[in-house]
Amino acid sequence: MPKTIFVVDDNDTNSSMAKEALRDEYRVMTLPSAAKMFAFLEKIKPDLILLDIEMPEMDGFEALSLLKENPSQTDIPVIFLTGITDVSVEVRGFQLGAIDFILKPFSVPVIQNRIRTHLNIDDIIRERTSLLQQKTQHLQKLQSAVIFGFADLVENRDEGTGGHVERTATYISILVETMEANGIYADEMKNIDKELFVSSARLHDVGKISISDIILNKPGKLADEEYEIMKTHTTEGERAIDQIASRTDDMEFLSSARLFAGSHHERWDGKGYPRGLAGKDIPIHGRVMAIADVYDALISERPYKKPFTEDEAVKIIMDNAGTQFDPVIANAFYKVREQFAAIIRG
Repeated sequence: MPKTIFVVDDNDTNSSMAKEALRDEYRVMTLPSAAKMFAFLEKIKPDLILLDIEMPEMDGFEALSLLKENPSQTDIPVIFLTGITDVSVEVRGFQLGAIDFILKPFSVPVIQNRIRTHLNIDDIIRERTSLLQQKTQHLQKLQSAVIFGFADLVENRDEGTGGHVERTATYISILVETMEANGIYADEMKNIDKELFVSSARLHDVGKISISDIILNKPGKLADEEYEIMKTHTTEGERAIDQIASRTDDMEFLSSARLFAGSHHERWDGKGYPRGLAGKDIPIHGRVMAIADVYDALISERPYKKPFTEDEAVKIIMDNAGTQFDPVIANAFYKVREQFAAIIRG
C-alpha cells in the first residue's frame, strides 16, 4: 500500500504541482489549511506532511507546534514548503521539529528525492526502534528471570518460607494499587514505577544468603547472639545489591531493591533495625514491605510456630499500627485484608 502524504498549502497551484509530482509513488491528499489538516488527522495518520509556512488563520509554525503537542501525532515527519530564505525561519522550524525545508518554487526531482530520502530514513528509524524495543523486552525478561532465580535461591535455603517472596510481591501490588486509588502518600508515590517497585521487592530478603543454615533454619527461638546475626541480613542485602550495582547501570531497579532490603525491618516508632529509623524517615519501600512481610509471616507455618488465622493476623497488624507499622498504610491494608486472605487461600 502506498504511503500517504498530506500537502497543506493555501495556494492551489503549489498543491497541484506537489500532488502531480508525487502521485505516482504516494497517496497524496491536498489540504488548503491547517484546520483542514487537523480535521483529517482525526481519521488518517499520514506518513509525512508537506506544510506551508505562510497561511491565513494558522501558519505553519503554529500548526507544527500543535502537532508536536499531540502524542499520537508527534512522530509524523514534517517538511516545510516555503519561499522564505531567511535563516532565522529555518532555525525556528528545526527547533519546532521540522525535518527539512523545500524552497518554492520547487522542481519535481527535488521534491521527489527529498521525500523519498526522508521516508526511507523514517523506515530505517522505525525498524531499528522496533529492534531496540524487542531487545529491551528481552533484557527485561532476562532481568525478571534472574530476579526470580536469585529470590528462589534464597528462599530455598530458608526451609520455612516457601512462596513468601511471591506472596509478599502480590501483597505489595495490592497495597500500592489501593494507595494510589486513595491518594495515600501521593507525593512519595508519584515518581514510583509500580512494576519496578513490585519486582524489586522480591529481593528484600536477598541478604539471607549470607546467614548460616544453622541459624536460618533453627526450629526454635533464636538466642540473642543468633538474632543479632539474623538481623544482619538487611545490611548484607544492601551490600549484595551494591556489588551488583557496581557492575551495571540499571540503578533505578537496584536502588529500589536496596531500599526494600535495608528498611523492611525498621519500625514506625524507631525501634526497628538496622538503623532505628522512625516515621516517614523510613523509605516508603520499608513501610509497605513491613506490613506485607509480617502478615505473611503470621499466617504461615514455621518450624517454631503454628500459623495464625487471617483474623488474628489482621488484628495484630492493626493493634501495632502507629508503633510497628505506618498507621496510614495499615489502614489501607485493612481495606484490602480480604484480598490478602484470598492470596493465602490460593
